[in-house]
Amino acid sequence: MKNGRSAATGRADGAASRSDNAAARAAAGSNPVTTSGIEAAEKRLLAGREYIGVDRIEGPLVFVRNTHPVGYRDLVECVDPAGEIRLGIVLDTSADVVVLQVFAGTSGLTMPETHVRFRGEPHTVQVSDRMLGRVFNGLGQPIDGGPPPTGEEELDVNGRPINPTAREYPRDFIQTGISAIDGMNTLIRGQKLPIFSGNGLPHNALAAQIARQAKIRGEESRFAVVFAAMGVKHDVARFFIDSFERSGVLENVALFLSLADDPSIERLITPRTALTLAEHLAFSRDMHVLVIMTDMSNYCEALREISTIRGEIPSRKGYPGYLYSDLAEIYERSGMIKEFPGSITQMPILTMPNDDISHPIPDLTGYITEGQIVFEREMDARGIYPPVAGLPSLSRLMKDGIGEGMTRVDHPHLASQLFAAYSYVKDVRNLASVIGEEELTPLDHQYLEFGDTFERKFVSQSKIEDRTIEETLELGWDALSLLPVEELHRVSEEEIEKYYRG
Repeated sequence: MKNGRSAATGRADGAASRSDNAAARAAAGSNPVTTSGIEAAEKRLLAGREYIGVDRIEGPLVFVRNTHPVGYRDLVECVDPAGEIRLGIVLDTSADVVVLQVFAGTSGLTMPETHVRFRGEPHTVQVSDRMLGRVFNGLGQPIDGGPPPTGEEELDVNGRPINPTAREYPRDFIQTGISAIDGMNTLIRGQKLPIFSGNGLPHNALAAQIARQAKIRGEESRFAVVFAAMGVKHDVARFFIDSFERSGVLENVALFLSLADDPSIERLITPRTALTLAEHLAFSRDMHVLVIMTDMSNYCEALREISTIRGEIPSRKGYPGYLYSDLAEIYERSGMIKEFPGSITQMPILTMPNDDISHPIPDLTGYITEGQIVFEREMDARGIYPPVAGLPSLSRLMKDGIGEGMTRVDHPHLASQLFAAYSYVKDVRNLASVIGEEELTPLDHQYLEFGDTFERKFVSQSKIEDRTIEETLELGWDALSLLPVEELHRVSEEEIEKYYRG
């Protein structure tokens, strides 16, 4: 609408509104109708309305005044002067102004010549299990040169809320082949377990390795991986694609890539598009789906950018005050639902600015998720891969997915003893840095030997090494066997007699 006039009718707002209301009632039927029927008919009529001219353009945002009532997150078509259609969604709506965010960016748009059409429906994506083995952009459009897959369902990318009472408690063990995860921070089916990393650390290599190796033991089930990458460079995207192709697992992986040179606004829709496919695979196709999202810090930066342009009052570090609820909206789309055999497990990856675990992004993520795997830069500098820090890392659901009938009966006690012994190693190393190693006791030297073996043999492994849980547990006992049996207070005598090698 330009100066209060509609492109379709050219009438003033009041007249257009009265006429359209009458038409809506006529379309709903000549007999008395319900209010909902009138509103539905009005929405169908208004959905095709086109407005010429916009009030303001700032970054990826377009501001339009004097529109009909539109819905939050409704889909929008912006037509540039050349006739190209660019999709966007409603970011904010009020009686005075509607704010749109354009996925493809606003370059080339002019305020007087831009046409805006409100579709009256949210952004949807057609989903199908035929999307496995394909590569898409953040909006779900194929970028691998193949044709668009035929969709089985068309779903709202914003998802549908799950009744908390309908959720099933996560219990089943997922084997990643990574000892530092399987043995010490076990991933459970339906869990949200993020990886807290830092710039330059090998989180992308670990994400690709988990995607290649993850499996559910002990049952015949369809397992799939949905991989969402936000703000990644072209070489990183190529690394993921080549890694999955070489290992032969690409046919069970769907990749959604929002590259660094794509409009930053696309990063906000990428995880939602990926999770929409995951929900279809899990709850319509009965598959177990692992969703890996990297890098959530890029997602949050895009959210902060849009918030700043909108002139919102900033919160910590300039991020919007709704950062927690926005992240929760994404993370809570995982889990299991009663009477549905499928599941969604999430492993979001985020890079901590300046390796600061108290930064708002990891801090708020930790409140929402069930644990975290933390990378340590000092371990990476010593050539340990993956550089998983032993003490800050934890999996809060680990206790419910390990032990007899799930992994092995000694797993809970072994993990507890490894944590306790490694904690003492940290204390001994701190002491040695003050008084020197030569002043340490013989027992302290044994703990130092244990710590070095634990890091070099248990935590560290090849980027192509896929260990079974039994191999992981045996490596743990190999490390513990370097300590005197009198120091093993968290394992039973029967376990010591069976597994201890000292």
